[in-house]
Amino acid sequence: MPPPGVKLVQKVSSTKGFARVAPHVIPALDRAVHRLTRGKVLLSAQMLPGVILTVRGAKSGIERRTPLACMPEEETGTWLLIGSNFGRPGHPAWTANLLAHPEASISWKGRDIPVTARLLNSREREEAWAAALKFWPPYAAYQARVEREIRLFRLDRRG
Repeated sequence: MPPPGVKLVQKVSSTKGFARVAPHVIPALDRAVHRLTRGKVLLSAQMLPGVILTVRGAKSGIERRTPLACMPEEETGTWLLIGSNFGRPGHPAWTANLLAHPEASISWKGRDIPVTARLLNSREREEAWAAALKFWPPYAAYQARVEREIRLFRLDRRG
């Protein structure tokens, strides 16, 4: 049974209105709170686990820091990132950055961890997508709203 309020948040986060507003509000709040708490708190992680992804820009080469929901895969020590973009048409920029520069880092529970990202394809993607839908059912609504296939990345620890 999910904690109180989770079902309501899932319902609200599945709406088109949320998709219009959330990308402008949630990352800014997450970055501010994360910075103020020296990496110990990620506001959106109160509902979903989250990381701050640091990866070089695909075009600029400049380091970009993006707060993202993630699905920790505790049995393997990896993380799954879902490029849902809140069900908006284009792929989120961070996915292009990972495709161009798969060596990145994440801030996870206050610790910086070097990772390598892999775009998942075929059967591996199907299994990860099924797990993601169990983890956060609104991903199905996001996929239904867009023609593109939502990108899934697995992050493996480096070193």
